Amino acid sequence: MIKNFLLIAFRNLKKDSWYSVVNILGLTIGITFSLFLIFYIKDELSYDKHNKKADRIYRINSYIHERDKNTDWVLTQFPLGPTLKKDYPEVEEQVRFISRERTLFKNGDNNFYETKIYYADSTIFNVFTCKFIEGNAATALNAPFNIVITKTLAEKYFGKNKQVVGKTLRTVYDVYKITAVIEDVPKNSHIRFDMLISMSTFLRNNNQGGGGQDNWGNFNNFTYVLLKPGTNAQAFNKKLEDVYKKFVEPVFKQFNVTMKYDLQLITAIHLHSNLQYEPEESGSMSYIWIFSAVAFFMLLIACINYMNLTTARSARRGKEIGIRKVTGSSKKQLVVQFLSESLLTSLVAVLLSFLMVILLLSVFNTLSGKAFTIQTLLQPSNIVLLLGIILFTGLVGGSYPAFYLSGFRPVMVLKGALSKASGNINLRRTLVILQFSISMIMLICTWVVYSQLSYLRKKDLGFNKDQVMMVTVNTGEDERSKIYAMNNEFRNLPGVKEVGNANSYPGAPNVNLNLFTVETKNGYVDKAVECYNIDEHYFSSLGIKMVKGRNFSSPVDTLHSIVVNEAMVKHFGWDDAIGKRVKFPGDTSGNYLEVVGVFKDFHQKSLYNPIAPLLLFYSPNNNVMQLKMDAANMKTSIAKVEATWKKYFTQLPFEYKFLDEDFNSQYVADQKRGKIFAAFSILTIIITCLGLLGLTAFTTQQRQKEISIRRVLGASTTGVVMMISKNYLWLALIAAVIAFPVAWYFMNKWLQIFPYNTGLSLVPFAVSAAAILLTAVGTAGFHSAKAAWAKPAKNLRTE
Repeated sequence: MIKNFLLIAFRNLKKDSWYSVVNILGLTIGITFSLFLIFYIKDELSYDKHNKKADRIYRINSYIHERDKNTDWVLTQFPLGPTLKKDYPEVEEQVRFISRERTLFKNGDNNFYETKIYYADSTIFNVFTCKFIEGNAATALNAPFNIVITKTLAEKYFGKNKQVVGKTLRTVYDVYKITAVIEDVPKNSHIRFDMLISMSTFLRNNNQGGGGQDNWGNFNNFTYVLLKPGTNAQAFNKKLEDVYKKFVEPVFKQFNVTMKYDLQLITAIHLHSNLQYEPEESGSMSYIWIFSAVAFFMLLIACINYMNLTTARSARRGKEIGIRKVTGSSKKQLVVQFLSESLLTSLVAVLLSFLMVILLLSVFNTLSGKAFTIQTLLQPSNIVLLLGIILFTGLVGGSYPAFYLSGFRPVMVLKGALSKASGNINLRRTLVILQFSISMIMLICTWVVYSQLSYLRKKDLGFNKDQVMMVTVNTGEDERSKIYAMNNEFRNLPGVKEVGNANSYPGAPNVNLNLFTVETKNGYVDKAVECYNIDEHYFSSLGIKMVKGRNFSSPVDTLHSIVVNEAMVKHFGWDDAIGKRVKFPGDTSGNYLEVVGVFKDFHQKSLYNPIAPLLLFYSPNNNVMQLKMDAANMKTSIAKVEATWKKYFTQLPFEYKFLDEDFNSQYVADQKRGKIFAAFSILTIIITCLGLLGLTAFTTQQRQKEISIRRVLGASTTGVVMMISKNYLWLALIAAVIAFPVAWYFMNKWLQIFPYNTGLSLVPFAVSAAAILLTAVGTAGFHSAKAAWAKPAKNLRTE
C-alpha cells in the first residue's frame, strides 16, 4: 500500500514537472535558510551550557545608584568572593577574574601580543568546566607566576604535539611557568580566555598582600559563585543586602551613594545582560525572537506556495479523484495519497537543502561570525530537526489540499463541474495576502534597521576619526621619556599632521569612573565622573573644539588644571564653568582642581549611550598616541612611523589601528545581524515570487480560452493585462493595510533602544509597498501578456 502511494506520488511529481520544480525550489530555499537561522538561534541559546555545573553558577553584578545617575556593571570589589565563601554556607565555591591589559609574550623568536588574559583564583576549575590536556587542575594556579594556556596558544608558541608543561613564557620583565594546557574555551561562552594567570601573581604585582585585599571601594573584577545543590538562589540573593550593609554602606554612605548586588545565572548572561564592561560581545533576546519569526515565516511562505499551487491545480486532478472514489477509494486513502505526495516533495526539498547548507556553510559563517561545521549539521538533535521539518512542511503544506481534494463529490467531478474551477479562490487570496504582508513587514524592517546602522556610522561624533592612526606602548614600565622623544620625531615625519597622546580615546573600553566632590550653586556634591589623561595635542589631533576657556598649554597644568565637556557643565548647572573647582572626596589638604576650559561634546562611547559628563586631566607622554595622517602616500607614512618606533622600542612589535575602524567596531554585532536579516528578507521575497510565478502561470493558463475570446472580440493586450493584474493589485493593497501598523509597532519599539535614532519616515513603507506591488503586477502582467499574445485560433480550435 505504502509503495503504491509513493509510486503514484512520484508519477504526479514527474507529470507536472514545472510546478514540481517551483514547489521544490521554494521549499528548498525556505528550508535551507531556515536551517541556518535555527542553527544561529540554537548557538545563541547554548551559551555557557557546556559547563557541567551551569545551573548552579551565578555571576554577581553591581547596581550603583547616585542622586541623579545609575551605574550598572558586571564588576565587583575584590573581597566580595572570599567573604561570601567564608560567611555563607550556601556558597560551595567562588572564583574571581581580573582582566589584564594587552601584553607581549615571548618564546624565543615567537613574539605575540595577547589580549584574552585574566588573573583567576585557583578555584576556577572547581566552578567552570575546562578540559585538561596537560597538567593538574588542583594545583595549576596555586603559585605566583603560574599560567594555564589553551591548546591554540600552546601550538602558537611551541608548535603542534609538544609537551609544554614546565616550559616558560616571558613578558618584557617577568617569566611565567606553564603549569597546564586546556582545550580552547568554546566560542559559545560569555567569558573567553587564552591564558589564565594565578591570582597570587596579581596580588604580588599590585602590592596587595595586605590591606589592598580588603578594599570595598574599588570595583575591578568579575565574581562568580557556585551555589550548593538545592540552594534557593532568590533567597540567597536577598542575603547579599546584608553584605552591602556590613561592608559597603560604611564606605559609600558619606558620598550619598547606594548600591545593591544581584545574582545572574551564567546561562542567562549572553542574551539577557545589558550591563557595562561585559567581557565579550553580548547577544540580544529580541534578535532571537526576530530570527525565529523569520525562520518560521520562510517555512510558512514555502508551505503556502505549495498549498496555493496544489489547490489551484485541483481541476486537473478532479477526474482522477472521481474515478478513484467510484472504484472504492475512501476519503482516508485519498488523504494519505495527497499527504504522501506532499511529504515526498518535502523529503526531496530537505535532501537538496542538506546539500545547499554544506555548500553555503562558510558563507553563512562569514556573515554571522559563527563557526558551524558539517558536524554541526550531523548532530543527533539536528537530524531530528530535519525530520521535524519534513513533517512540518509536508503536513502543513499538504493538509489543506489533501482534505480539500479528497472531499470532491465523484458525480460532480465526472460531470465536469470542476473543469472551470481552480480550487478555493478565497483561501488562495487569503494566503497570498499573508505572503505579501510578511514580505512587506520584512522589507520595512530591513530598511529601518539598515538606515539606523548607517546613521550610527555616519553621525557627527564631535571629533574627526578619519585618518587617525593609533599606536600603544605597553611594557608595564614608565616609558615617558622614550615616548616624549618618539612623539617629537613623529611630528617631523612627512605625512604626519599632528600627534597627540592620552591614556584612553573615543570608543576605548578603559575609561575610568572616579568619584569627585564637585562645586555647584548649592555647595559641593559627590559625583562619579568619567575621566582620563590627555596632552595639549590631543584635541587638535582629533579635531575637537574648545567652546570656552583654553586648552592645556604647559606642564604647570599638571598641578590643578582640568577641562570638561559641555555635558558636565549642563549636568552641574554651571552658568560659567571657568574657575569651578573639583576635589577628591575626603581630601582635607586644601588641594583642588580648577576648570580652565570647556570642550565641545563628543561621543566617548558608542551611540548606544548618551553623552555623559567627562573630565580630562593634563598629563604629557601617555602611552596611547593618536597620529593624524595625511591620506596621500599612507603606506609610505606608516612605514616611516614604524621605523621610528623601532628606534625606541626594539623589543615591541609595531602594531597600529585606525580610530574610525576601531570606533565602528562597536556596531559590528548589530551590523552582522542586520546583514543576516536583510539577506533572509530578500530570500523570503524570492520564495514569495516563486509561488506567485507558479500561481499566475497556472491561473492564466486556466483562463487561456477566456483571454483568447476577449482578444477575438477586440480586447487589447493592455486591457487583458489590466484585467488579470488588478486582482493582485488589490491583494497587495490589502496586505499593505495589514503590514504597515505591524511593522511600525515593532520598528518604533526597536528604535527606542538607541538614544540617537533616525525615527520612522514614510519612505520605507512606501518603497516596500511599491516593491511588492510592482512584483505582483509585473509577474501577473508578464503571464497575462504572454497569454494575450498567443494566437486565439490555436486555443479555440477545440471549441
